[in-house]
This record gives sequence, C-alpha cells and structure tokens, in this order.
Amino acid sequence: MKIAIVGRTADLENYVKYVESASLEPVPTLSTGEAACCDGLILPGGGDITPAFFGEKNNGSRNIDTELDILQLQAFELALRKSVPVLGICKGMQIINVGLGGTLVQDMTPASCALHRYDNGDKYHASVIEKNTCLHTLYGESAIINSAHHQSVKRLGDGLLAIQWCPEDQCVEALVHETLPVIGVQWHPERIRGTKATLSGGPLLSYFVSLISASTGRCCS
Repeated sequence: MKIAIVGRTADLENYVKYVESASLEPVPTLSTGEAACCDGLILPGGGDITPAFFGEKNNGSRNIDTELDILQLQAFELALRKSVPVLGICKGMQIINVGLGGTLVQDMTPASCALHRYDNGDKYHASVIEKNTCLHTLYGESAIINSAHHQSVKRLGDGLLAIQWCPEDQCVEALVHETLPVIGVQWHPERIRGTKATLSGGPLLSYFVSLISASTGRCCS
C-alpha cells in the first residue's frame, strides 16, 4: 500500500517512519495528483491554517504556509471524491475540519495553551473517548495523549463527529466522519515516546490500514 503524506519533505521524517513501521510505502509529496493515486492520505502536523480559509481574519494564527494549505486542502478534496481513506494529525485534523466547512479557535486561552503546549516538546495530558467509537475500541474510555498546538476545533465541519476531548477545557482531540473513511487526531501518534502516554500510535495506524483495505476508491494500483 502507498500512503501519501502531503507536506514539505524536511518536515515529514517522523511521519515517514510511522508509515514504514506498518510495512507500508510512504509517499512524501507536494503533488495532489500523486497523492490522489495512493491508497491512503495522511495530512501531517505543521503550522497554522490561513484564517481566510475558514472565513476569518488573523487573530493569533502564526507560522502560516498558505501554499501548503492550498495543496493539503486540494489533496483532501480529491481524497473525498475518490473515497481514499484519510488520517489527519494535529494540523491535519484541522485541515479536515476546515475542508468540510468548520472553523478553528485561532489562539486558545493562556491556561489551555499551557495545557496543550505549542512550543518545544509535547505536553502529555488526559483525554476522554466517546463510547462505541473506533478510538474507544482501540484505546478504551480514557488515555494520556501528547499535544503540541495552540489552536483547536471550534465549529465542526459537515458530517464530522467529535469522539475524543480534553476533560479540562473540552478541546476536541479526535474526530471522524459519519460516513466517509476519515479520521483526525489532534495528538501525535507518530512521535509518542517513553512511558508518559498510556497509548501508542500503532493501533491507530492499524485501524487506518483497515479503512484502506475496506475501501474500493483507489484510483491507481
């Protein structure tokens, strides 16, 4: 299986290793056409999304890469058209939300920002998981996860359901689409380290692979 990772190559080392850990073929790319011809799409973490793409002026967004935003949103749209499964991670989850008409909190309150920690290194914190969801099957009703962000989902995009939250501030930590093979997580399964977290990224990646195996929307072999 080929898994497209749409981003700048210099920023994708952890994502490439994550895909390779499941004996899959990573395809780091900035080509939406190349991404559309893969079996699955990963939208990786990164800076903030251009606020105009969710109908707002800049109110605390930073590290914006509008060119990359456009490519990632286009790749996501093509994946939806072709029923290619999508996994969004951190910014990638926010791309999913914005791509489906949702909005973002551009800069969380100081307390929440400290909790989720945008600067150097991840912040590990508690989360709760909705019952009868794919993440509940994988990880149970609660988990310690790793975050590195200062923005969060505000209004959910069309067809999206929130399935994981931070109990301290209700920040959405994961979402899925009601009918399409799309899942996003605000945390970083590709770089969980040591014993601070109570989960690993492996089960999520295996679940993503199962979505690909069940999909009939591949455009290329």
